[in-house]
Amino acid sequence: MIVSRAPVRFSLGGGGSDLPSYASQHGGFLVAAAIDKHIFVAINSRFYDTIRLAYSHTEIVERVDQIEHRLFREALRFTGVSRGVELVSIADLPANSGLGSSSSFTVALLNALHAYKGEFVSSEQLAREACHIEMDILKEPIGKQDQYIAAYGGVTAFTFEKDGAVHVERLPVKLEVLDELERNLIVFYSGVERAASDVLVQQREVIKKNEDSAVQRMHRIKELGYETKRLLLEGDVDRYGDLLHEHWTNKRKLAAKMTDSTIDEHYEAARKAGALGGKLIGAGGGGFFMFYARPGDRRAVTDALVRRGLKPLRFRFDFDGARIVANFHRS
Repeated sequence: MIVSRAPVRFSLGGGGSDLPSYASQHGGFLVAAAIDKHIFVAINSRFYDTIRLAYSHTEIVERVDQIEHRLFREALRFTGVSRGVELVSIADLPANSGLGSSSSFTVALLNALHAYKGEFVSSEQLAREACHIEMDILKEPIGKQDQYIAAYGGVTAFTFEKDGAVHVERLPVKLEVLDELERNLIVFYSGVERAASDVLVQQREVIKKNEDSAVQRMHRIKELGYETKRLLLEGDVDRYGDLLHEHWTNKRKLAAKMTDSTIDEHYEAARKAGALGGKLIGAGGGGFFMFYARPGDRRAVTDALVRRGLKPLRFRFDFDGARIVANFHRS
């Protein structure tokens, strides 16, 4: 048996500038952080020649093209693993929650399949292959942030060139700054699960048509990515909290499905309790909130959101990226 894992992520600044509708015309830049919540994929040889998959459902099929789960199907097809195998997926967090779990799953799955074949692959190859499967084969309306941060981990800056190239920079943030950032970020689950594609398709069209100055808003969001990098390297963590509020103010206007009255009320309750800023992580419409609060305000913000029915998430940053955590396979 082989067990593979890949982390999910927070977008710290510049999120959304990796989307092809923007990056292919203007280039993108963002800072993301992997956290210690993972997608696990276990793979094992099967006595029978069939393929067994276990996730929220169970599939047993004779051929790859009979698989209903699209990511399992295309990853098996891509790597050439076609029979006599069993795959199981387990997640620390729910799907459709804005943390890039689908791409983390794809990265973990590809790493498991390559290891099963006795192949070592780099973080760069894992990210590129995951992007190819999700964006080129399955035509998902997503960007490249999730695949790359799942593969590389850490607190990392990504530059997305117009030609599709991605440049990766692990930020040399001081440990005491990372500790302060971890302490001051408060994350809550909204209880609302949604498919990111629903929001991203709408956002793509808004950017293409430049409705309500959408391109200019994206320019500013990208600038906030550069400012996030600068503030983290300088250790000015409280100023980052202010940036979060501006980031959300710009992003929430990019698609009608990104927010609603309940989400806005949660956000205002947190701000009233002392949060400097915050945002929905990911495309929007639900999933997880991330707020920044100074230590003296942290309890008040937490109490205010718990009273509103939100569930807090404890986390640490993950610096491992995609890993094979156990390998008992004999090829």
